[in-house]
Amino acid sequence: MTGPTPDAPRRGETRTRVVLRPYASPLPLGFFAFVIGMVLVAGVALGWLGRADLTTVGTIMALFVFPLELMSTVFAILTRDTAAATTLGLYSTSWMTLGVLYALHPTQQTSHAVGMFLAAFAVVLIPLTVGAFFGKALLAVVLTVSVIRAVFQAVYELGAPHWTNTASGVSALLLVVLGCYAGIVFMVEDFRGGSGLTLRRGPARQALTDEPHDQFAEAPHEPGVRRQL
Repeated sequence: MTGPTPDAPRRGETRTRVVLRPYASPLPLGFFAFVIGMVLVAGVALGWLGRADLTTVGTIMALFVFPLELMSTVFAILTRDTAAATTLGLYSTSWMTLGVLYALHPTQQTSHAVGMFLAAFAVVLIPLTVGAFFGKALLAVVLTVSVIRAVFQAVYELGAPHWTNTASGVSALLLVVLGCYAGIVFMVEDFRGGSGLTLRRGPARQALTDEPHDQFAEAPHEPGVRRQL
């Protein structure tokens, strides 16, 4: 009678399979939708779009920007990128929220409720920003400017001088530039590989450079595969 050899599979391993489905990166779509939304935000803050345009602005945010951001969120979850999914999920519903408010109350000048919402939104973005610097530094830069813009708009909604609204508009324009760059380089990264343009670090860089068997070694123990989160 012989016992199991050292190389014999453990009990249950022969019945366990983890199937990894390849998905396209949702980041370019998320960034480009973000850019279009920020163009509208900048237009409102800088006075390029008047109060008569707010209903249309809100409708575009709710019917165009929100669905694309939501789609990006879903696929970020499916591709197991927790940080990207969390960020895109927060932004997708914020576009819907502000879009509906613009559409329903186009004549309202400022709102303390909106100011508190934006302040809380900025606070929630801070830990995501810090975490992003350890992986996707380019995403962290975008989030940093996003936090600054949200703070400017929040304090304006809470009663700060008008220059803070202008500052939020200028920050939105900077986000338009950064978002366009990020969308392009993440798309180029998919085409050509490499991580230099997207400023990846640590595990985010290893995702493009390590061998697949090294990356998937711990997959059975990750969220969505193990029994509990």
